[in-house]
Amino acid sequence: MMDEEGYFYIVGRKKELIISGGFNIYPEEVEGVLYDHPAVKEAAVVGIPHEYSGERVKVFVVFKDGQSTTIQELIDHCYLNLTRYKVAKEIEIREELPRNTVGKLLKRIVVEEEVNKRKDYLVFISM
Repeated sequence: MMDEEGYFYIVGRKKELIISGGFNIYPEEVEGVLYDHPAVKEAAVVGIPHEYSGERVKVFVVFKDGQSTTIQELIDHCYLNLTRYKVAKEIEIREELPRNTVGKLLKRIVVEEEVNKRKDYLVFISM
């Protein structure tokens, strides 16, 4: 990215590793488990800032055409295949995930959307 003064900045994956409560969580591992579920077409696992644990695991899922399942079934599937602390506390079902022009998944976009949504929520509850 280039700012208004002509300085260039590298944007993109600063880090994929999620640190939650002192535990290291690799999104690829969680995504691999989710892709093993027969209804999951795409999954994006990200760390959302959290005031107590540092980051919290959140999953964004797209189902295969004609397939669906419940959030609880996805969570149960993860509990069967992952260590407890790696299981997402939040799962959001989407029609599609943001991609760049080449088709690469843009996780930073879903993180930014989530952070902005939570800022709006915090403003609302503090009034």
